Amino acid sequence: MAPPETGLTRVSILPGLRLAVLAVSLVIALILGSAQSHAQIEEEATAPGQAVVVEPVARDEAIERRIGRILRATGWYRDVRISVDEGIVFLDGIAGSQDQRVWARDLAARTEGTVAVVNRIEVREEVKWDFAPAFSEIEALARKIAVSLPLIVLAVLILPFAWWLSSAIALLARRLLAQRVEQDFLRDVIARAIAIPILLLGVYLVLQVAGLTGLAVSLLGGAGVIGIVIGFAFRDIAENFLASLLLSIRRPFSQGDVIGVADFEGVVQTMNTRSTILLTLEGNHVQIPNATVFKSTIVNYTAGPARRVTAEVGIGYDTSIGETQKLIVDVLRDHDAILNEPPPMVLVDALGSATVNLKAHFWIDGRTLSPNKVRSSALRLIKRALVDNGVPMPDEAREVIFPQGLPVVVMDRSETSTPSATQAPAVDANAGRSAEVESGTESTSAEGGLGSEISELPQEMADADIPEAASENLLSKR
Repeated sequence: MAPPETGLTRVSILPGLRLAVLAVSLVIALILGSAQSHAQIEEEATAPGQAVVVEPVARDEAIERRIGRILRATGWYRDVRISVDEGIVFLDGIAGSQDQRVWARDLAARTEGTVAVVNRIEVREEVKWDFAPAFSEIEALARKIAVSLPLIVLAVLILPFAWWLSSAIALLARRLLAQRVEQDFLRDVIARAIAIPILLLGVYLVLQVAGLTGLAVSLLGGAGVIGIVIGFAFRDIAENFLASLLLSIRRPFSQGDVIGVADFEGVVQTMNTRSTILLTLEGNHVQIPNATVFKSTIVNYTAGPARRVTAEVGIGYDTSIGETQKLIVDVLRDHDAILNEPPPMVLVDALGSATVNLKAHFWIDGRTLSPNKVRSSALRLIKRALVDNGVPMPDEAREVIFPQGLPVVVMDRSETSTPSATQAPAVDANAGRSAEVESGTESTSAEGGLGSEISELPQEMADADIPEAASENLLSKR
């Protein structure tokens, strides 16, 4: 028998052994937990999708064989290794893509008797020089073209027919409007406005037959947005185009007219869709935007043949105003460049400091004569007639009139000095006027004739090379 001490020793050793086993178990648990956490980073584990039964339906060996045969049958995987332990399926091997890896996991998860899946399949994508997908796409495209060939043929037939029909309608519209609308530009705009809907109808029919009505609506919507953007970007161009259209309709002037617009005065050379070109009296070509012309006040000097000219004359206070008016009117009526209808007239304009100011109004042919030259000729002849008839024309800067007379103071003769022999005698301001001789002709060489300055401009000025003048002229000649 064992001594009693031995029993006591066994009893004391047993709790220490238990503590040692517990410590070892804790260390092993920590190591396994660390390993499992590391494995979860590299492996993909699938939790059971339903409650785990106590009694398994299928054996682990059967599950392993079934999944292995299916994966090998696909031919997608290499080095496939499958192990099953208590319904947990462990998948190992190499897959060609991520989709194949996911497919293997889903297959194992749906297999009868599977509790969970640990997917350790590695993905290795292989580079394959395979042109089969490209050939497949080409074949599919060829089939689509073959299916759409009738629609393509129909579009090829409809679009040219719509283009020809719209052109024919535009030509017919131009011929019908030839007698009613004089401007070629306006006729062309109206003809295009009639013909464009025909072409758009043909495009709509093609899209409708092709089943692309939605695309047509999208294109129209996009075209509307793009049109708004372009309209804001090219607002000035569109404004000038619309102004040229309105000017062609209203026709405030024609080619060759002398007009005044926007602080410029000259003869109209041409008008295009952007600007109106004037040849000024200085010989300059001025391009004025049509929008500015349309918004400005236009003075057309050649729209009517008659143009009124005014000439101012000052006479002395001691002269009969009525006789002087009749004398000036006779001079104006005898002038060949001045029209008798309406008759010329002379009116009192103001009573100046030294003269009575008269204004002579008369009319000329503004298309062929120059107002400045005719005024110069009329003033010259009026001055000659007034001088010949003794009508004074005092200069208010040198002549002072004393209505009450000038008092004379007689000084002592001894203090009065005799005028020196060298002293010049007083000269009457009007004494030399009677000696002047004015030409009686209506036009002198200095005046250069009475013709309009526009007709006397050098021909090379009118024939200057202007790039915009070479475009289509929207004006008709006078």
